Amino acid sequence: MRDSPIREQLEGLRIDRDSAARRGPARRLLPLAVLAALLLVAAGVWLGLGRESVAVVRTVEVAEHATSAAATVLNASGYVTARRRATVSSKITGKLVEVRVEEGMPVREGEVLARLDDANARAALDLAESRLAAARSAVEETRARLELARLTLERMQRLAAEAVVGQADLDAAETERKVLAARLALGEQDRVVAEREVALRRSELDDTVVRAPFTGVVVSKDAQPGETVSPMSGGSGFTRTGICTVVDMQSLEIEVDVNEAYISRVRQEQAVEAVLDAYPDWSIPARVITTIPTADRQKATVQVRIGFIELDPRVLPDMGVKVAFRETREAGGAAGAVRFVVPRAALRRDGDRDVVFVVRGERVERRAVSAVPDGDGVLVTAGLGGGERVVVEGPADLADGQRVELR
Repeated sequence: MRDSPIREQLEGLRIDRDSAARRGPARRLLPLAVLAALLLVAAGVWLGLGRESVAVVRTVEVAEHATSAAATVLNASGYVTARRRATVSSKITGKLVEVRVEEGMPVREGEVLARLDDANARAALDLAESRLAAARSAVEETRARLELARLTLERMQRLAAEAVVGQADLDAAETERKVLAARLALGEQDRVVAEREVALRRSELDDTVVRAPFTGVVVSKDAQPGETVSPMSGGSGFTRTGICTVVDMQSLEIEVDVNEAYISRVRQEQAVEAVLDAYPDWSIPARVITTIPTADRQKATVQVRIGFIELDPRVLPDMGVKVAFRETREAGGAAGAVRFVVPRAALRRDGDRDVVFVVRGERVERRAVSAVPDGDGVLVTAGLGGGERVVVEGPADLADGQRVELR
């Protein structure tokens, strides 16, 4: 009986070989499964860390600015002026009965702008034409009587040869012919005078019609129907000296005053950049026409005429304008004078600096630049060498050295 507890303990330590044989394979596969799972997790982590993000971007090529090879040698200001500008008036004094123009209306050379009262001029023309008709009738009558006198003289000469009439009758016939010949010559002169008077009256009638002196645009209307106009001031506020003002828009140019100390920097046909005060972001190409060969002794300036390379409807007379006289640099000039233009979208702000991203191969390079606005684009004065491709569309978090794919 005392051996029973010891025997039970020994039985508890006995190995059941049949049960161990049944659990052996499963126990051996468990560590392998755990190891495989760990390997798969490590591989996923490694692939996730090793894969580099690729940004999709759009680029443009950096272009050299059209005026980068030129430098400003002088700045000045002036006004747009019209070389052909006329205040149109009548040649005679008269009352306006019709004005056909309004401000902003285009007119062609010879087009009727206004009419004056022509009642007196028409009456004078009718009278002159009547006188011309009477002079022509008198000439025809004298010519017929002269022909009759010539026939009478020939008849008298035959009768005198036959001693039928005397010498007195022959002399009378000869005198009559000469008188009528002289009267015919006088009548011809009267007819010429009458024709010239008719031409004069017609010219006076035509002077009641005011026509455009050249093709242009009406910029002001200065008189109305019913007012009296005159080519000269009559000393009264009731008499107009002009009907309207016409400007030839094809003759617009710029006039600037240049200090005489700097006039040596201006030459004929020199390139000029003009900027209107009304359009400060619009640079207009122009050229020097000529320098007026006289100086203003009070202002110590010389006037310079500048012509537009190509006119634009936005340019109007009397607009204020600032001009920059340009001088082309010689080869081998300062490299810093070269400027490049890029779209505004290419410029990014990094702290207090302007930067752009330049594509090199499959990656981008962050590059600091010096830039100034220029219309719809940006002028880059430092940081680019020309010919590069810069990013204009891409992720906001684009980083230096990041791989990119071109759109």
